[in-house]
Amino acid sequence: MSWTAILVLGGGCYLLKVAGLVLLGGRELPPVVNRCVALLPAALLPALIAVQTLTTDDRWVIDARVAGVGAAIVAAWRKVPFPAVIVIGAAVTAAVRALA
Repeated sequence: MSWTAILVLGGGCYLLKVAGLVLLGGRELPPVVNRCVALLPAALLPALIAVQTLTTDDRWVIDARVAGVGAAIVAAWRKVPFPAVIVIGAAVTAAVRALA
């Protein structure tokens, strides 16, 4: 990708952000929209995790990543500190890959 394309895309992203601020100004969003916006991170994070875990090159794949994410989910559910959750997920993924 050329630097021109990168600069144009970056400028376009910046203009979209500025357009939202200019159009909405100091107005408050309706309560229904505020509730929906508050729920977006909780919906997007699992979706991103699922896509990164279960797909490779536009096809579905069940491999060692699934075991690692599963172990990390169980560790987080059991209230293990976050750095340990990351280490557990990586260790389980590495162990499954080593055994396969």
